[in-house]
Amino acid sequence: MPALTGPALIAAALLALAGAQKLLDPTMTVGALRALGLPSSPWLVRLGSAVELALGAAAIAVGGTVLWWAVAASYLLFAVFVVAALRSGTMIGTCGCFGREETPPHLSHVVLNLVLAATAAAVALTSPGAPLEALADHPADGVPVLALTAVSLFLLHAAYVDLPRALAR
Repeated sequence: MPALTGPALIAAALLALAGAQKLLDPTMTVGALRALGLPSSPWLVRLGSAVELALGAAAIAVGGTVLWWAVAASYLLFAVFVVAALRSGTMIGTCGCFGREETPPHLSHVVLNLVLAATAAAVALTSPGAPLEALADHPADGVPVLALTAVSLFLLHAAYVDLPRALAR
């Protein structure tokens, strides 16, 4: 199994989950975009969210260099959005990636997005296959990789939501 199977699965799954969340409820993302003076209609947010969901799912199931570069570019765009929000000084309660939970922009979000972008770029450069294919090819390794992915997604949620709150105190 390629060494980056787990990290690839994490990066793509988080992208898909965040896209699904905003697709179901675009309200918070609309508000964040509007606060920064960016196009912010609900249908536009839903369209972008559907692209995130499809991109994450396709990277997991199909893989390929182009898809992994697109995942990397998505995380770079998220980092740019957070930097713009931080520089504007505009009060934004959340971007909507984790639902209605208060997750104001924080430097830690920039760092996490850059790490995930670098992960996807490394996958694109070294092993751009589909994580599902790698798991199917190595079923004995699949259960621990999936378990560690679930734990990692839980920890990333905490890093995006709880870490900024703790650092603000």
